[in-house]
Amino acid sequence: MPFATTLTLYIARVFAASLAGMLAALTGLISLFDFIELLRRSASRPEATFPIVAGIAALRLPWIAMQILPFAVLLGGILAFWKLTRSSELVVARASGVSAWQFLAGPFLVALLAGAFATAAVSPISAMMRARAEAMDNTYLRVGGGPLALNGGQLWLRQADTALDPQGVAILHARAVSLKGGVLTGQDVSIFRLDGNDRLLERVEASRATLGHGAWELANARTITPGHLPSAAREMALPTNMTVKRVQESFAPPDTLSVWALPGFIALLDRAGFSSIRHRLQFQTLLALPLLAGTMTLLAAGFSMRPARRGGVARMIGSGVAAGFALYLVSKIAEEFGQSGALPAMLAAWAPTLSGLMLSIALLLHLEDGCEAPHDPLPVSYTHLTLPTKA
Repeated sequence: MPFATTLTLYIARVFAASLAGMLAALTGLISLFDFIELLRRSASRPEATFPIVAGIAALRLPWIAMQILPFAVLLGGILAFWKLTRSSELVVARASGVSAWQFLAGPFLVALLAGAFATAAVSPISAMMRARAEAMDNTYLRVGGGPLALNGGQLWLRQADTALDPQGVAILHARAVSLKGGVLTGQDVSIFRLDGNDRLLERVEASRATLGHGAWELANARTITPGHLPSAAREMALPTNMTVKRVQESFAPPDTLSVWALPGFIALLDRAGFSSIRHRLQFQTLLALPLLAGTMTLLAAGFSMRPARRGGVARMIGSGVAAGFALYLVSKIAEEFGQSGALPAMLAAWAPTLSGLMLSIALLLHLEDGCEAPHDPLPVSYTHLTLPTKA
């Protein structure tokens, strides 16, 4: 049978409209609760005025839309397919011989394109605005906040050090760190310089270290070498490829980086000795987002294309919503395993999506070719029948 192009485009258009409406509604609802929470937190912060709080909430909108996209696809798909089934459009299409795989190709492609657009185009905007929102949150709403406020204000960094050994590394520890005017300064700094076999070459103790352009500027630095007396205090410079922005991003949430910036930043983290598990998981999750959106589309179709006259529609739709949330729960559990290192980042990001896709296909196969397929005869108009006459 020829491909039902017109029908597929019509169903795709209905699905896209339902998806857009559901995405806008869910994003607005969650943003409203987020705004109320920000207002509650700002109650004890006089400097956090209403425009500032509203600005933080507005900057989080793209990030919220990215997080809610799979649920918008699921709920929007259920709503669209249920409307088409209730109006008997899908029932007539299937009874006339059009396969469900044909008219579902359009909605599935729409979901894939929506997920791909979110990953490729919305992700950079979301990351930029999310980073700005986090900076404003740290400034106005958090006490002692900021990505560098770790371990009681201490800072640990690991970087390549080729000054003493081509394969060497330098480990820097600052007992107090501050960021003012874009200048990163550490107090009571210890630097351990190791060779390629992790043997200690020397230790540097300095009262202050300032991150400049391409080097750490050390004040009152003393060099301690095994078997030798400490050197006299002097000014030193330790070459580095770290910048203030990179140090901040190393401790910032991974979703403040776009999908295009993540691969290079992951390589930088690995070279600097930071853990890149969270960033690898975020990168794989963004890559899997289009397929996850397509999976939600098939899941919505499988639970909402049952004819309304058979009854149990509310139960079927509720089962579809429950299945979607179960898939979300499994993905979050897999994400926790991935962040702990128990699962590879790629497996933790892709396994729930692929499992949901296979279950959705199995459900549609049962619906299309199994006992749920409509086999009712088409209605017959008896007004056009003529009775035979006796000769």
